[in-house]
Amino acid sequence: MAWPDPQALNDTLAATLGATTTAAAGEAGTQVVLRTVKAGACAFLIGVVIGPLVVSWLKRLRTQETVEKADSAKLADLSKGKRDTPTMGGVLFLPAMGFSLALFGDLGNPYVATALLGAVGFCLIGMIDDLLKLTRRGKGPGGKSGISARGKMALQVGVSAALAFALLATMRHGTSDPEELRQLLSVSVPFSDATFDLSAWNGLPYALLCTLIMVGTSNAVNLTDGLDGLAPGCVVLAAGAFAVIAYAVGRSDNAFGLTLAHVRGAEEMAVVAAALAGAGIAFLWFNAHPAQVFLGDTGSLALGGLLGFLACVTKQELVLPIVGGVFVAEALSVVLQVAWFKRTRKRIFRCAPLHHHFQFGGMHEVKIVTRFWIVAGLCALAGLATLAVR
Repeated sequence: MAWPDPQALNDTLAATLGATTTAAAGEAGTQVVLRTVKAGACAFLIGVVIGPLVVSWLKRLRTQETVEKADSAKLADLSKGKRDTPTMGGVLFLPAMGFSLALFGDLGNPYVATALLGAVGFCLIGMIDDLLKLTRRGKGPGGKSGISARGKMALQVGVSAALAFALLATMRHGTSDPEELRQLLSVSVPFSDATFDLSAWNGLPYALLCTLIMVGTSNAVNLTDGLDGLAPGCVVLAAGAFAVIAYAVGRSDNAFGLTLAHVRGAEEMAVVAAALAGAGIAFLWFNAHPAQVFLGDTGSLALGGLLGFLACVTKQELVLPIVGGVFVAEALSVVLQVAWFKRTRKRIFRCAPLHHHFQFGGMHEVKIVTRFWIVAGLCALAGLATLAVR
């Protein structure tokens, strides 16, 4: 009787274990996809159901938009029909996202928990700003109401820094391999294999970069929120792209196949991104022209901050400007307008942010928003293309 070849037995056992592991990973991936779809659908349904209640509640609180456009008589005239529309509609996002993630997300995942806390933090900053605008109505310094520019920036930096250092701590806790940690604290350049190592000084440069990204994205979305449906529609498209990115980065097989940095647990951020997109579509139900409610800083700051956090968790920090190309263009138009006017006393655009430039040119609001959505969709696709083109 011949004894079995030990090497053959080892090969058979390894193949069996490998097949079992692959099957288990595939099943886990399928579960994440299903929960992602369910989270998006649930957030949408909750948002649509509570939307009328939120709008009615905001009207009773007399949160009608003041539309402070005193610096431009033409812009004030274009916006006069919106003066009775309630603002602070961004409060709709938190319950829609929160309940959806409680049902289908993993709240024990530190990335998910941090994202929710960050959304609440940014939302509170915006809510305070909106409430001050409504109660003070031009009684602040220089005739402006709301939080001062410096105070608002300081609060945004505080929340963003807290999120950045929480992210840094999670990444450091999640691995004991120095090389893997170095990769997590490096920034990849889209469409190339180049990376910047920011792991020095215990990852402080990386935390500072993440802080800058979240502050910048928060303000960029805030600047984009100027026409009915514009900002939330662009956020929905960007969140959809990051749902795909998060799933790819969180799965080791997908990440290695696409030569991306693998972030353990990041696949759960696909569920968060889907919940964000679902809540955004629900908000659009009430924010489409003519809007029944506005985002206000309550919503725009939170949406922008959450997008920035998604980019940092998924290690696609430099892909964010591509996915959020509309937000970049809007913010850049303001920076260029202000800088050029201070230097020459002349304007580059008819009015900034960029959407007002087209509005001043006579283009209808709906056409502007639709075209910006198209551009936002193309930017989202371009961002996804960076995953495959290295």
